[in-house]
Amino acid sequence: MNRRRCCLFLLGSLFWCFAVVAQTPPLASQVANYQGLFSAVVKRDMTALEQQLQSDPNLDQRDEHGRSALHVAAYFRNHAAMQALVAAGADANALEGDFYDIVTIAAVANDLQTMKLALKLGCRADNVTSRYDGTALIAAAHLGHVEIVQTLIQADAPLDHVNNLKWTALIESIVLGDGGKRHTATLKSLVDAGANINLADGRGDTPLQLAQARGYQSMVEVLLAAGAK
Repeated sequence: MNRRRCCLFLLGSLFWCFAVVAQTPPLASQVANYQGLFSAVVKRDMTALEQQLQSDPNLDQRDEHGRSALHVAAYFRNHAAMQALVAAGADANALEGDFYDIVTIAAVANDLQTMKLALKLGCRADNVTSRYDGTALIAAAHLGHVEIVQTLIQADAPLDHVNNLKWTALIESIVLGDGGKRHTATLKSLVDAGANINLADGRGDTPLQLAQARGYQSMVEVLLAAGAK
């Protein structure tokens, strides 16, 4: 691996670590201290949850990490609680402490069922989320979650949103991917959907140049077949 490719690989790995760590599910120590709506959600006690909802609860109450009960329900894949909370008036598009919504929480977790429910409940696929001013699509693309990416595309997620790293979902599938089957399939899904294949990053490198620099031949072939320059 030459020096440029090595630097690019290390940079991508660093940002991958930051992105994964930034989304923080509730810790066991936090869960042990949950009360009210939060306790009912994690215990999957729908009777207690309904009683809480009938007693005029504060649906926007947050835990120490800025999560609402709805965010916690998404992390715990408690679909019944998600539906009950939104029906009671919980904001489906609210962001938690690290600026994730319930669609992005599910997208990062590669939890297709929860993400589909989140979309059905009104959480928008075009929300700007995370500390990187990204989207659920960008998060899923960099992780190579192909089905999640395809579902978000169908939900009209913005294909060419540029985050504060100056990367799109298509670029992240390259620079934060491993060049393997999952990330190549992610790239192809974005290309087939009409993502801009020549939109460069902040340094002026195009997706084709980025894939070539990393030696990701399968990605190079997808881009060339689509007319990338």
